[in-house]
Amino acid sequence: MLSARSLFQEIVDSDDAFQLFCSIAASGESQGGWENARIAALVPDGMRDLAPKIARHGADEDKHGRIFRALLRKRGLPAVPVPPETDYTMLLERRGIGLAHEKLRRDEPLGEEDIVVYLAHSRVTEQRAADQMDMLLRHFGRHPEVGRAVKVISHDEDNHLAYCHEELLRLARAGHGRTIHRLLRESALAEIAVYRDVSLAVMDHMGRLLRWPAPKAAALAAGIRGTYAYERFSGWHRMIALRQPERTDPLGGSPLPAPGFA
Repeated sequence: MLSARSLFQEIVDSDDAFQLFCSIAASGESQGGWENARIAALVPDGMRDLAPKIARHGADEDKHGRIFRALLRKRGLPAVPVPPETDYTMLLERRGIGLAHEKLRRDEPLGEEDIVVYLAHSRVTEQRAADQMDMLLRHFGRHPEVGRAVKVISHDEDNHLAYCHEELLRLARAGHGRTIHRLLRESALAEIAVYRDVSLAVMDHMGRLLRWPAPKAAALAAGIRGTYAYERFSGWHRMIALRQPERTDPLGGSPLPAPGFA
């Protein structure tokens, strides 16, 4: 029977599949760390109070990249190049979602709307990350090899999502509500399409590495397309809703360390 648990177990049990999975994950987290560090450095003067939280967001994502690379080192595996069709972050940028890397490379302060764009984009992508890590935590939180990594990353992703809710609600009260709603909708509709495409590409690579029979690969592809159809019809609405989080000031303070994942 196909399930998320059984599929991830197959990946963990195969050096080649695990190597590709961790390489893709490490690359995406490192890109996110760089983006947040640049945004923190370029925050406009009127929003400087956000800079430490944005920097903390980036530091957490850098930490996640180190965790995935540490998992590879523990198996004696090097990182491998990330196939471009599996690069979630860059594919979103090509669709105009989030802040372009070209803009972030300039030493010019961002505008207030740029910060709203960043937070709206993050609210959508962090929902995806938090949901994925919650699933892995349920099934692999006690796994001897990946369990501790899953717990650390899941905790951080929950904080990141709470932070996005908190800051977007604050900005909505300050008069940005209509812009936030528009950006959230645009980001969610683009994200679910990119996530479908990346999922299909990742499963295609995994299928070859794990030598899946054609019926199994076809069933997985059909499941991915079915999930997209649901999200496109109505599921995307949960990715744009805003609510006051239970955790207040979730990114206040210094990043939490992850001993053993240097």
